[in-house]
Amino acid sequence: MQSFSITVFDGDGIGPEIMAPTLGLLRKLAGTAATYDLNFDSHPMGAGHYAQTGQALPRASLDAARASDAILLSAMGLPDIRYPDGTEITPQIDIRIALDLYAGVRPVRIVPGHPTPLHAPGPVDFVLIRESTEGLFHTKGKGTVTKDHATETLQITRDTSEKLFRFAFALAAQRKASGRGEGRVTCVDKANVFRAFAFFREIFDAEAARHPDLIADHAYVDAMALWMVTRPQTFDVMVTENMFGDILSDLGAGLMGGLGLAPSADIGDDNAVFQPCHGTAPDIAGRGIANPLAMILSAAMMLDWLALRGQNAELATDGQRLREAVEAVLTEGRVLTRDLGGNASTEEAAAAVAAKL
Repeated sequence: MQSFSITVFDGDGIGPEIMAPTLGLLRKLAGTAATYDLNFDSHPMGAGHYAQTGQALPRASLDAARASDAILLSAMGLPDIRYPDGTEITPQIDIRIALDLYAGVRPVRIVPGHPTPLHAPGPVDFVLIRESTEGLFHTKGKGTVTKDHATETLQITRDTSEKLFRFAFALAAQRKASGRGEGRVTCVDKANVFRAFAFFREIFDAEAARHPDLIADHAYVDAMALWMVTRPQTFDVMVTENMFGDILSDLGAGLMGGLGLAPSADIGDDNAVFQPCHGTAPDIAGRGIANPLAMILSAAMMLDWLALRGQNAELATDGQRLREAVEAVLTEGRVLTRDLGGNASTEEAAAAVAAKL
């Protein structure tokens, strides 16, 4: 039996409330598994911890995350707790940079029952890959500000871009082999205006040439924002810079019905973090009404990734089971939290997923 160590960060605001039932579901799956086991180890991190100690991401927590097989991270940050320069506490970004988690994976999947604002969207199943360590976030917290002038620096490097594009084409090949995509990778940039994005596209095209069995094309980010709304069915894998990906991933969440249904992963060569895309919602923290589904779907992505790392078919099956259980709850539409138009509590929504398992 394979044993996997999972570092857990409960997060701020509603974070602990959505993490607890997610861990319950994972323990339920692992408890009946024949080929794997999951061991969870919680560590401090976040705005609340910063308020108490002056540290948002303690070194011991980072070391534990680095040594583990996967990292499960809940919502982080609180709007009223900030650094002295006025920026918010964002250790979820710090950990991406510290562990070189360059590939931010944001799946967008619409199944019957999803409360999408789209009219008759048909099946939608694409993945947005956001570079997560540089781009316009390069000078996060270190930009130059004077009385009359402010500057932030966008950085795109060949080394990171080559790794990012290799990851994107590998994912497209996996999706094609499993019947979930046509094997298309779309580079989203602004190469018509910025030399940095022309450089980005040049590196993409070099990687595309190594995959003649896959389709490669380009889109400007403003056009992509339009096309994601008007024809989201036509996309498979898209890859883009950090800030563009940050914006487009929220658009993707909106297509699915909201951030409460948007999971994510930030993946590097050696480590990976799995967390929901939404914030900490301090206005409803402690009331037991937060939507846990994005956190649960992020856990399903973790099982998928561990399955690939460990070549474990049962993990892959359980990741699919967990994702399909969430989708079944959405399709039925009887047990939905308030953000999705229902009145179910956090525990009731998680229990409905458990029942489908």
